[in-house]
Amino acid sequence: MRLVLVGPPGSGKGTQAERLVQHFNLTQVGTGAMFRDHIERGTEIGRQVESLIREGRLVGDDIVNEMVAELFRNPGTRPRCFVMDGYPRTYAQAIAFDALLKLELLALDAVINLKIDDEAVVKRIGGRMCCSNPECGHCHNLYNLPPKVPGKCDKCGSPLVIRDDDREETIRRRLGQFYQNTDALLEHYRKQGLVRDISAADPPDTIFQNILKALGPRGK
Repeated sequence: MRLVLVGPPGSGKGTQAERLVQHFNLTQVGTGAMFRDHIERGTEIGRQVESLIREGRLVGDDIVNEMVAELFRNPGTRPRCFVMDGYPRTYAQAIAFDALLKLELLALDAVINLKIDDEAVVKRIGGRMCCSNPECGHCHNLYNLPPKVPGKCDKCGSPLVIRDDDREETIRRRLGQFYQNTDALLEHYRKQGLVRDISAADPPDTIFQNILKALGPRGK
């Protein structure tokens, strides 16, 4: 199974990606986590993208495409079955990803489009706290997925923090950028018959079951 998750920030892509990973035994490829790792390690990519991410601006297509291409070109890290969480975000990235998959003799099975109202996004992200441990990165939400121990990550016990890119003014900027780029991206995939529209306003369990239904026989 090879999937792409599309949705605005706060639509639950990370949560659903984790469930899809467990259900289908997939590799989760999250560019957000990859960038945070680069920033933490102080790499050249990390230095290029740190201020952009902090201010809620999108990283340029060239940088993102190259980072993903390196992952797929390296025999030691190349995923064969995967769910893409946060990539591609733009039409240009989708074209580059198509070309990369063709070179690797791979094809997508579906593009899951998670749809949700903007105000619900602001509330969701405003309540989000993520693990400070870069090797974990697990996120909780004070409204619908609170940690068992306040302020502590359920997975590794590290302190939870509010990321700079999860503050309201940054969220609204990110939403504007998301809609600017998404129409052409989804149209590209709709022409290939890959898009499955799923409401992201439901509880996580319901969303996941709806994704499995939308995948048809392969979702069983």
